[in-house]
Amino acid sequence: MSSHIIEQKNNPSVSIEPIQSHYFDQWLSQQRQDIKNLVSTFDFNNKIGSHLCVLDQHRNLEHVFCVIGTAKNPHDFSRLPKELPLGYYLIDSDDNELVSAAIVGWGLGSYAFDRYKKQKPCAILTVNNLVNHQRAMETVNATKLVRDLINTPADDMGPTELAIASASIAEQNNASYQEIVGEDLLQQNFPAIHLVGRASFKAPRLIELNWGKATDPLICLVGKGVCFDTGGNNVKPANSMRNMKKDMGGAAHVLGLAQMIMRLNLPVRLKVLISAVENAIAGNAHRQGDIVTTRKGLTVEIGHTDAEGRMVLSDALTYASEFNPELIVDFATLTGAARVALGADLPPVFSNENDFNTEIMACSNEVFDPLWSMPLYQPYKKQIVPDIADLRNTGSVPMGGCITAALFLQEFVGENIPWVHIDTFGWSNGRAGHPKGGDALGMSAMFNWISKRFGA
Repeated sequence: MSSHIIEQKNNPSVSIEPIQSHYFDQWLSQQRQDIKNLVSTFDFNNKIGSHLCVLDQHRNLEHVFCVIGTAKNPHDFSRLPKELPLGYYLIDSDDNELVSAAIVGWGLGSYAFDRYKKQKPCAILTVNNLVNHQRAMETVNATKLVRDLINTPADDMGPTELAIASASIAEQNNASYQEIVGEDLLQQNFPAIHLVGRASFKAPRLIELNWGKATDPLICLVGKGVCFDTGGNNVKPANSMRNMKKDMGGAAHVLGLAQMIMRLNLPVRLKVLISAVENAIAGNAHRQGDIVTTRKGLTVEIGHTDAEGRMVLSDALTYASEFNPELIVDFATLTGAARVALGADLPPVFSNENDFNTEIMACSNEVFDPLWSMPLYQPYKKQIVPDIADLRNTGSVPMGGCITAALFLQEFVGENIPWVHIDTFGWSNGRAGHPKGGDALGMSAMFNWISKRFGA
């Protein structure tokens, strides 16, 4: 639980009064003259996210006004924890949905990665009956988990450490845990995962968590866990490699999503699969032009060693399909092309079920975690079919890269199995509620959709 959000237990908390922006003038007209003077002095207006502090006669903080929109957007509250003076605060509202939005916004805005450097403290939100806001709190907790995992440097979050973190999450939530490591990947037919990860001194592995009742519908969550990506023998330039600790962001997202599902006890059976590798450079690293026979039996020509994410996902998607789940969802920091198409804050979502795209976008808007539907445009498949293998891990032209990557993954999803692919950035360049660094983009949206689809 976030230490910046606690149960109200007679804490001397300052009241925060939300004002809807379109009611601002009406609100102002009803205030006493000293408040009107403060509004004028500090140019407090109807800008969403702004706030005004009111002092008592002893110059102690007495009250806070903040401006919000009408949609109960958590981001309207996200600046408060780091902009308000240190202390305890309470949202002055009987609207549980609004309080939940404030909890999420406070959690998003108060986050700081403090593993290696002490961070400045910030204001604390107190909440009456916090038990009534469990989903909001688990959204905050899962987002923190995702951010912490991504922000941790590769030397402390390689395949070995990612496995340890996954095992800890499994233990905390009464899930079973197992992993297939190193040469055992070849023995148990996960050749593509082994191919990409074999050059690292931290052995590649397939991580698996299982949770839930056998009678509940099975959902498989598959995450790309490339804990550092040099680009392999097609080495990345320095500026592109700088933040490649984030290339395990897909794994972080499925762990965060799984934690939400387990802690909120959704009526599903969960299988989490993470292909954890480091795409390193060494004498035994895979090469451009190599051909690997995947778990599915399809041969893949390596068009570029920096298109490794889809390779490690191929075996995991095949394995997931063998259980004939009712749904497969994969998260991956897969392509720069997705960022070119939609920017840093809007991950594309692909699905082999057309109805899913509309549903998911609607669910993402409800929780202010935007996703945008993209097509599995089948004519582009010819761009990933080479002359000497079944598939190639890069397209023959540089255009439409996030689509050809999704089409590649689709080849490894079992026939008639509903599948969703999210090409997330896993990173924020800095905006309200999203400090620069690792970030959860699409996780809350997918939880909202899954919880609705499976009857929670």
